[in-house]
Amino acid sequence: MKYLITESKLDRLIFKYLDNQDFIQIERGDGVYFVNSEGDEYAQIRYFKKDSKCVIYAGLIEEVASFFSMQGYDARETIGRWVEETLKVDIDYCLWAYNIKSEWMQIPSN
Repeated sequence: MKYLITESKLDRLIFKYLDNQDFIQIERGDGVYFVNSEGDEYAQIRYFKKDSKCVIYAGLIEEVASFFSMQGYDARETIGRWVEETLKVDIDYCLWAYNIKSEWMQIPSN
């Protein structure tokens, strides 16, 4: 059986899914890092305040895309919209981080 769902309803479902991940926001320097737990060294999502850029770990994008049967590009854009709504900011563009241990995803120490 197939169901038709509007984009706005799908966004709300994905937003609820991401809200239930209970990400912890860590603000350091020019970035806001979304991590799974306090001791994490690497973020799942990073927002750059200075250039309004969002970097999302590919593993999270793939998880959302797979769970909601959608393309990775669409999942990335939806996660970006969730970050915009969560932080009350505008994002100019979203990027993938294929390696969670990249310098973009590493949380700087205090």
